[in-house]
Amino acid sequence: MTSRLSKRTLVMAVAALCVLGIAGGVAYAASLKKGLKVYVIPKNLGNSYFTTADSVKTGGALAALGKLGETGTETSGSAATAASQLPAIQAAIAKGANILMVSATDPTALCPTLKAAMAKGITVVTYDSDAPSCRTLFINQASTANIGESEVDAMAKEIGGSGQIAIVSAAASATNQNAWIGFMHTELKKYPKLQLVATVYGNDDPTTATQVTQGLLQKYPKLKGIISPTTVGILAAAQVVDAAHDIGKVFVTGLGTPLEMKKYILNGTSPKVILWNPANLGYLAAYAAVNLASKAITNATGQSFVAGKLGKYTVGAGHTVLLGPTTVFTKANVGQFSF
Repeated sequence: MTSRLSKRTLVMAVAALCVLGIAGGVAYAASLKKGLKVYVIPKNLGNSYFTTADSVKTGGALAALGKLGETGTETSGSAATAASQLPAIQAAIAKGANILMVSATDPTALCPTLKAAMAKGITVVTYDSDAPSCRTLFINQASTANIGESEVDAMAKEIGGSGQIAIVSAAASATNQNAWIGFMHTELKKYPKLQLVATVYGNDDPTTATQVTQGLLQKYPKLKGIISPTTVGILAAAQVVDAAHDIGKVFVTGLGTPLEMKKYILNGTSPKVILWNPANLGYLAAYAAVNLASKAITNATGQSFVAGKLGKYTVGAGHTVLLGPTTVFTKANVGQFSF
């Protein structure tokens, strides 16, 4: 009799675990909350990269939120600055946000507001650009080291490992840009004949990025390469080099979308361009945020969740979820991509 009871108890316990979805020490809620108010707050509106990452049409964050039954709203300022982004975050909090998905322009400036939101029970997730001390989880595009190193390696190969190069970054306060540039400096030690002459900032604004690139060409007539770890910057840099008829004299590489950069990949201005799928980044961030807000997962290392069509992801060190490796776009494959 005792044996039968024990077996029955064991069966009931296993069934209960299956309902809760507990496996390998990781707990999953039976279902996710519906109707959560989610505000997707990119660095700035009107930036094609974030349009791809966020919109329904591209299958980004808002598409994922709709699939999950949440109320998703994209909002931000027009400039990629904390002064422009912060009012959108404050307004979202005032409107009763349950989740804030933020690509941080300036962690120092944003953190007091984001910490206050967390204190009210609002789930704060960063994507694309982090604010490490004032969020629950960061959805990272790819290995930070790999992104920085691969851009230097691509440039070194194009110019034979020798010559003057410059960097056209976004904002000086951008967490992701500075992290990638840090790894660029480390990777440059492998190429002693590569000389980094300047790092300038286009602030993810096409006009500013164009102006600073023009300034580089004027100030450094022997410049052989420009690395831009921002989709706005690389497009502006390629356009400047193309207009100046410097194709083959000055090479441009960095992070760019294949659709925007196709012309410059094909004409040799930017033979290699690097990126990930921005829509998948937004999609993954939305699933992670809803799982967190639903208490299906915590931000502890080893927690796993299924991000719809993208499959299973696991929280890694630093409370970070990694989307995946970068893709290098060249003449051989650029026509295969639609973002």
